[in-house]
Amino acid sequence: MTQPAHEDQAHWPPVEPISAGLRGRCPRCGEGRLFSGFLTVAPRCGSCRLDYSFADAGDGPAVFVILIIGFIVVGLALWMEVTLNPSLWVHFLLWIPLTLVLSLTALRLIKGVLITLQYSNKAAEGRLDRPQ
Repeated sequence: MTQPAHEDQAHWPPVEPISAGLRGRCPRCGEGRLFSGFLTVAPRCGSCRLDYSFADAGDGPAVFVILIIGFIVVGLALWMEVTLNPSLWVHFLLWIPLTLVLSLTALRLIKGVLITLQYSNKAAEGRLDRPQ
């Protein structure tokens, strides 16, 4: 039976969670891959065998992507409209591909960072303490 991440007793040198998350690496050893696909989290680390079943970023990465990329793209589109006043097709041709590329890239990066921070901070699902 595997232990939850917050009960991990293995001895590994500390890994910088932000750096490991941005590189898509294991939060414990910093070597193995965190993702098995573009956004699919691997079942376990290929190097240290850490079970990634604790990894649940939920909707957090999507929210950050919407807020950050939306701010950038809408701001640039409004600036372009006010200063250059291009045709509508120019906006479609420019902003739709840019939004897709930035969103997919940012989604992987932010998901990796949130998972590594979840591991390093020993975050777990909230539970209510009830007297037995």
